[in-house]
Amino acid sequence: MKPILLSLLNIAAEDKARLNAHYEIIEIKNLDEASTLSPETLARVTALYGSATKPLSLEFLEALPNLQVISSFGVGYDPYDEDYIRRHQIRLGYTPDVLNDCVADLAMALMLDVARQVSVSDRYVRAGRWLSDGPYPLGVSVTGKRLGILGMGRIGLEIAARAKGFRMQIYYHNRNPRQDLAEDYHYIASPIELAKAVDYLIVATPATAETEKIVNQQVLEALGPQSYLINIARGAVVDEAALVKALQNKTIAGAGLDVFVNEPQVPEALFALDNVVITPHVASATVETRNAMRELSIQNFLHFAEFGEVKVAVPWAQYGE
Repeated sequence: MKPILLSLLNIAAEDKARLNAHYEIIEIKNLDEASTLSPETLARVTALYGSATKPLSLEFLEALPNLQVISSFGVGYDPYDEDYIRRHQIRLGYTPDVLNDCVADLAMALMLDVARQVSVSDRYVRAGRWLSDGPYPLGVSVTGKRLGILGMGRIGLEIAARAKGFRMQIYYHNRNPRQDLAEDYHYIASPIELAKAVDYLIVATPATAETEKIVNQQVLEALGPQSYLINIARGAVVDEAALVKALQNKTIAGAGLDVFVNEPQVPEALFALDNVVITPHVASATVETRNAMRELSIQNFLHFAEFGEVKVAVPWAQYGE
C-alpha cells in the first residue's frame, strides 16, 4: 500500500501520473475537509502539498503523525509552523527564484501606476469625465527618483535591476549590509531612516515574527505626503490599519498593494480611495511563472522520494546529517 500525498491544491493530470509511482493522491479543498478523513487514512499521509497563501494550523499538522515532506507552492513560508516542522525534521520545499522576475515586474507596474495614476485616469475616461471635466490632473515622475527597497533579497535585487533602467537612486535596508552590491546601492540602517530618504518604498521582505508590521505608523509618517508605498511581500509586514489611515489622511501620497493581512478580504475603506491601487495577490500570476512554480513544487516531491531531501528547502528546514 502506497503512502498518501494529501494535496490542498488541484494537481494536473500529467503531474499526478509522475507522482503516482510513489504516492496515492488525495485532494481536499480546505483544512475542514481533512477532518472527514479517518485516522487510519491520516496516518498514511507522508507528503503534503500546500500553498504559501494557505495557512496550516498546528492542529492540522498534529493530525498527520507520519508526515515527512511538505512542498509549498510559492516563495513565502510564513503559513508553516517553524517550531513543529523543525522539531519533527519534516522536509519543507518551496519555489523561490522562478518567480523573482514576475514579482519584480509587478512591483514596478504598481509603482508606475500609482505615480502616473494609470488606473485612476482609466476610470476618469470611462466615466466620461475627460469630456465633462477636461484634462486629467498631473501625476509624478518615476525616472531619476529615489527608490527604497525594504528587503534586498532575490526579489529585491531584481526590483533594483529594473529601477536602474529608470535611472533611479537605490537605497535599501536589510538586517545587515550586503557586501556584494555596487557602491551606488546605499544601505540604510533602519526602516524609518530608509523611508525618510526615498520617494518610493517597495516592501520585499519575507514575513517573519521579526518583520511583522515592520512598516508601521512611524515608518509611514517618515515616508511623508510626497512619497509612495508599494507592497508585494506579505500583508503582515505592514500595519494595515495604520496604512489605511495614512492613505485617508494623505500622510503618504499613495500606495500600490498586492497583498493583505486576511486575504482575500481587503479593508473596505480602501475601495473609496483614489490614491491606492489594489491587485489580488497576482505578483507571480503569469502562465510562464506559475508553470515553473508548479514544476518545481512537483520536483520537490520526486526528489524527496528518490533522495530523502526536497530539491529546494526553505532556509530553516535544512537539516544536517
